Amino acid sequence: MLPRILIVDDESSICISLSLALEPEYEVVWETDPIRALDRLQTEPIDLVLLDMVIGPYDGLDILMKIKKLAPLAAVIMMTAYGSIRSSVSAMTRGAFTYLTKPLDLEELKIYIRQALEFRSLNENVTYLNDQLEAQNQAEELIGTSPALEQVRTMLRKFQNVDVNVLITGESGTGKRIAAHTLHNGADGRRFVTVNCAAFDEKRLEEEFFGYKMDAVPGALCDRRGKLDYANGGTLYLDGIGDMPPEFQRKLLRVLQEHTFSPIGSREVHQFHTRIIASANRTSDELVQSGLLRQDLLYRLNAVEIHMPRLRERRADIPLLCSHFISRSSTLRNKRVRIRGVTDEALEILCAHTFPGNVRELANTIEYAGIVASGEWIRPKDLPYQFTNARPGLGEVERVLAGKTLQELERLAIETSYRANAGKRSAMVSELGISPRGLWNKLKEYGLQ
Repeated sequence: MLPRILIVDDESSICISLSLALEPEYEVVWETDPIRALDRLQTEPIDLVLLDMVIGPYDGLDILMKIKKLAPLAAVIMMTAYGSIRSSVSAMTRGAFTYLTKPLDLEELKIYIRQALEFRSLNENVTYLNDQLEAQNQAEELIGTSPALEQVRTMLRKFQNVDVNVLITGESGTGKRIAAHTLHNGADGRRFVTVNCAAFDEKRLEEEFFGYKMDAVPGALCDRRGKLDYANGGTLYLDGIGDMPPEFQRKLLRVLQEHTFSPIGSREVHQFHTRIIASANRTSDELVQSGLLRQDLLYRLNAVEIHMPRLRERRADIPLLCSHFISRSSTLRNKRVRIRGVTDEALEILCAHTFPGNVRELANTIEYAGIVASGEWIRPKDLPYQFTNARPGLGEVERVLAGKTLQELERLAIETSYRANAGKRSAMVSELGISPRGLWNKLKEYGLQ
């Protein structure tokens, strides 16, 4: 597979000229709109970006910083017709590999592209070596004391030091990665290696897993060890196993059966003995029934299944989680006014929310509210729009049903509709399915008339 280059320049003639000059050696795509370019970086594998310093109304340095966040390993070469020492230093300090002035010397550009791709390849190998430190760097815990979470903790403790494969299921944001680290932490000194199964197509997954010899992969500048090699004797975490291409599932199954593999382009046979922890957003039955996971591969991965509860299934943990996110956030710690906590009113709103994004959504909510809060406490007005303008959903209805009388539920429905519709009776009549006279009587009964 040829290295993939993305050209970002507001002059289409320059993009076309560079594409024609580079395409024999590289796969080239281009965009004149930096926003579309950033979108491509999120959905397509990009090895190197040629980025103009000024792209219409956009500052190339701002785009550079966004690129390094979206694709940290992508090499970036800046281009400009307005070269200066200051802008050169700014580009380099923000993560650019180098800085070239227009008109470009094509031979010089090709030399820098080869150097940048070689640097990227070496940097990619360094990330493998850093994988073993990931468990320590992510020393996060599962926060909470709810029965649902305690059940998960019990399972994690039980299988922490047992060398069996584990499948962790649950919605996005429920803490599957933290659970995987917790399982691994019992294996002192052994590597924890992660593969994001959704981030690569089948060809790239083969390269990621098996590694390759330089001569076997077009554009490769050195041999590369695969993650199966790095994880050998430790833990291999397969994040999003349901997103793995079907054909590659067959190849992975063979590796798990035979405990051997060969790097691409090599006849060497490598031994593979490691613990597999996989995660998915669906249960094992759903994965198989929907055709996302081979049943025979599931049997290899699913010696134990641990299901992570949704946040709405452990609402009692929300106050503890709020305190945790406030104390953890460096952004909030650096604020001029220190955030002490969440008021009871804001906490009530948070506890009533369904949180489709689960714990991750709560963390982002606290981060946002803490930044916009003017005082020491997060108040209802500091919460994002969807909280302060939310209408009751199914999650809330389920929550309030328990222990409520019919009269209490009726009053709640009337009061909620009254607030949501700003007291407009016609809208309330339509929403509640009640006659105008009946509504008037109920408003009077509940002190809203």
